[in-house]
Amino acid sequence: MIKKYTCQNGLRIVLEHIPTVRSVSIGIWVLAGSRNETKANNGISHFIEHMFFKGTENRSARDIAEAFDAVGGQVNAFTSKEYTCYYAKVLDSHASYALELLADMFFHSTFDREEMEREKKVVIEEIRMYEDTPDDIVHDLLSQASYGDHPLGYPVLGSEDTLESFTPDDLREYVQNNYTPESVVISIAGNVDETFFKEVETYFGKFERRARQRSAVQPDFLSQHINRTKDTEQAHLCLGYSGLPVGHDDIYSLVVLNNVLGGSMSSRLFQEVRENRGLAYSVFSYHSSFQDHGLLTIYGGTGKDQLPLLMETIEDTIESIRKNGLTDKELRNSKEQLKGNLMLGLESTNSRMTRNGKNELLLNRHRTLDEIIALIDRVDHKAVEQLIDKVFTIPYSSALISPDN
Repeated sequence: MIKKYTCQNGLRIVLEHIPTVRSVSIGIWVLAGSRNETKANNGISHFIEHMFFKGTENRSARDIAEAFDAVGGQVNAFTSKEYTCYYAKVLDSHASYALELLADMFFHSTFDREEMEREKKVVIEEIRMYEDTPDDIVHDLLSQASYGDHPLGYPVLGSEDTLESFTPDDLREYVQNNYTPESVVISIAGNVDETFFKEVETYFGKFERRARQRSAVQPDFLSQHINRTKDTEQAHLCLGYSGLPVGHDDIYSLVVLNNVLGGSMSSRLFQEVRENRGLAYSVFSYHSSFQDHGLLTIYGGTGKDQLPLLMETIEDTIESIRKNGLTDKELRNSKEQLKGNLMLGLESTNSRMTRNGKNELLLNRHRTLDEIIALIDRVDHKAVEQLIDKVFTIPYSSALISPDN
């Protein structure tokens, strides 16, 4: 049972008490990611995530690392296009200790200039490592092809040039403008009960209420094509189709469709591209939902000489789905797979904390498992066919990284 508490300053707390475990996962979810950036400060959300671990008024960076290690806990963070999350998983006996540590990082990080200069080098190496993995970076290029100059088209890591320009004041200003109480959710899952609300409020209830300085602009989907030449062994191809925003009524129909298209080993793309033709080791599709848009992505990596055949096979697969829809067996199996993945994915406190935090931050609602299963079961051929007509009749965007043109 998920319980919710809203502090007077607008900050929300969601808690799922799981008495059968001995762990607790705590996450601070902030509605701020690369979407909230400009070209000039692209990458600042991700860099702030790094700097929260680099010292507070009370602890050095080493103190923070040792504090979690001393109790056998795990601490980490990640940044996406629309949100940032700082989280820890500890034994239930150390829940209060972990909460205090996270709050110290969140409110009292110093953004020390010397620490910043050292951490810039670390993130630059992260960017360079990313550049050395074309099967990863091609997805960033697809975002750029799909959204152009809209912030959804920006890479989460930013660039070396933008990173080098950041100052401590830049970080403080960004936090001041975007880390506001109404944009923050504290999600807790594990062996703590509702009395833990008061502990969270002790640290976060006095968080100063202030208005956000930026509002999200809805993106347009652009059917652009980006090619990049790189010294690689394979050609890496991504195709993008306009999808659905988070919380859309048809989202489960789209997830069912994606499973059949390229979301599993039994999917049409996997079977045709890899199993039948041997064109690729890695081929798959997935859907990304944002607050007001979505992107259905197809990826395949193959030898440059086989690229035309890979493209032809993908297009033929989509055309077959457009003409004939899904079979009864595909529809049934896809729905059962979704339900199985849903159940198996909630077997840890961290996965439950993540699910609850994202739902509260982006949707401000929580469906029960029974409600979600009912929505999956409700997906039928008609719903999927209507979605196929909607998604695959609009020209796609594409990104390609290959050894030559």
